[in-house]
Amino acid sequence: MFDIVVIAIILAIAIAAILIRAATRPNTLRVERAIDINAPAEKIFPLISDFHQWLKWSPYEEKDPAMKRSYGGADSGKGATYAWDGDKNVGSGRMEILDATAPSRIVIKLDFFKPFEGHNTAEFTMLPQGDGTNVTWVMHGPANFMSRLIQVFINLDKMIGRDFEAGLAKLKTITEK
Repeated sequence: MFDIVVIAIILAIAIAAILIRAATRPNTLRVERAIDINAPAEKIFPLISDFHQWLKWSPYEEKDPAMKRSYGGADSGKGATYAWDGDKNVGSGRMEILDATAPSRIVIKLDFFKPFEGHNTAEFTMLPQGDGTNVTWVMHGPANFMSRLIQVFINLDKMIGRDFEAGLAKLKTITEK
């Protein structure tokens, strides 16, 4: 009997410590990666501002080849929408381009529905640098308690950042050809 009580107390302390750690995590999430591409912004911009083009470079497109996709609104630029529904690797969600200032900036409203609900903003900026362009991909938004709890165990910046790095590397390969 004494062993069960000790185990229960240790378990309760461990759970409390995890919950306290989650509660003290930042209430915002920000992931940012950048790359220098030897191509003009005018060549890069259309690949980002047209969701149909994301099949060529987005790291999320190959995580679930059977993912269902739907497009709506404008063909590209402001008002274009993209929704996806896939397996556990990609979940489901929706994006809408809120601003597309050619050839330098794209702002996207990003809503995740599964596996966890989340509402973020993604931004792409393309800054000329010599003969090339510095492309930055940022995602930011509120971190609800579930997100903060996940961050106790998983470094979301590292996990999402790897995907951003892979996508930017593909953009570089495609546009430098």
